[in-house]
Amino acid sequence: MLHMLWHAVVGLIVGLAARAVLPGADHHGLIVTAIIGIAGGWIGGQIGRWLGWYKEGHPAGFLMSVAGAVILLVALRFVG
Repeated sequence: MLHMLWHAVVGLIVGLAARAVLPGADHHGLIVTAIIGIAGGWIGGQIGRWLGWYKEGHPAGFLMSVAGAVILLVALRFVG
């Protein structure tokens, strides 16, 4: 349970950092921002593994997580 809470808190921090990097009219609440941060961590980890920066099973670093969240925010803006 504590592990899931930690992911949510870190996801929120990553999501907030991504929204700071990519300012604009995003009307997402804190829960959606946390989900964007968590998904951004996954996206950043995948990109890092494709580039050979991370081994399988290792989590993405903070900067790659924010980069993944920024990519996700750009995609969400494109769709919505």
